[in-house]
Amino acid sequence: MTARVTVMGSGSWGTAFALVLSDAGQQVTLWARRPELAAKINSQHCNPDYFPTIDLPDTLRADHDPDRAMADAEYVVLAVPAQSLRATMAGWRIPADAVVISLAKGIELGTGYRMSQVISEVGGIGADRIGVVTGPNLAREIAERQPSASVVASTSPETAIRLQELCHTSRFRAYTNHDVVGCELAGATKNVIALAVGMAAGLGFGANATASVITRGLAETARLGVALGADPYTFSGLAGLGDLVATCSSPLSRNRTFGEELGWGRTVAEISGETRQVAEGVKSCASIQDLARRSGVEMPIVDQVAAVIAGTITAKEMIPALMSRSAKPERY
Repeated sequence: MTARVTVMGSGSWGTAFALVLSDAGQQVTLWARRPELAAKINSQHCNPDYFPTIDLPDTLRADHDPDRAMADAEYVVLAVPAQSLRATMAGWRIPADAVVISLAKGIELGTGYRMSQVISEVGGIGADRIGVVTGPNLAREIAERQPSASVVASTSPETAIRLQELCHTSRFRAYTNHDVVGCELAGATKNVIALAVGMAAGLGFGANATASVITRGLAETARLGVALGADPYTFSGLAGLGDLVATCSSPLSRNRTFGEELGWGRTVAEISGETRQVAEGVKSCASIQDLARRSGVEMPIVDQVAAVIAGTITAKEMIPALMSRSAKPERY
């Protein structure tokens, strides 16, 4: 049966996922913060700010009024940046019985909360009504309908299955997972590791260096996840290794590209000032570092990336700092 779905956020990932939902036969409304963008989406059937050459289904409509966009929605998809989710969501009236789905991949500064925890606290929404979509989610490839697989996670098996049915298409294959903690931690931390990989590439290092950062970054992520109660198998799946490889390898990845520019010697302020898109790892590295310290988990790559973002060291200084650490067994 067709479901009424509202995607709150018309950036690249929100738009791409709205297209997936439309392809799956759902009745989709896309909320755009700016009235002029909503009008262009409705008249041109594309998102001129992000995907001007990709046609959106005629059945997908946009609205700039949040209350009107969410009216009667059975599912509300939150596609806003992680660090602005709390403040943005506080001004919305989400339907009382709607299932709420997070697309954001980050850890909140200050609280150390995962996005599902923010949704629960701000909206007073039970865990059984919250879902997470994660995995290798390069928005442009998904919007182009290239084959892709992702994870839909919820602590409620019933909700996870409902979400799987909601978005599963011939080009977007959805797998269920009940380990929300592991899925969200993997999705947030891979952005930080991608910054490190980008810096290594920007400094001119080759495949050995980038493969080492990816592999050791996955080990750090799994250590933190297990300390916080996640299933270790999650990190070898789409939400873990799959998302990490895609984000660290693709030129479409904002975080890898941001890291490359840091490797070239540019500053965080210079890079941030030239793009409207958010590299979530830039903000989340400090919150992940704090979460790791509170959990007693050592995350040296995250520590070094956070230092580069804070401006206390350069990308060039990060590499010897990592290489000079004391020798350890691989499964340390």
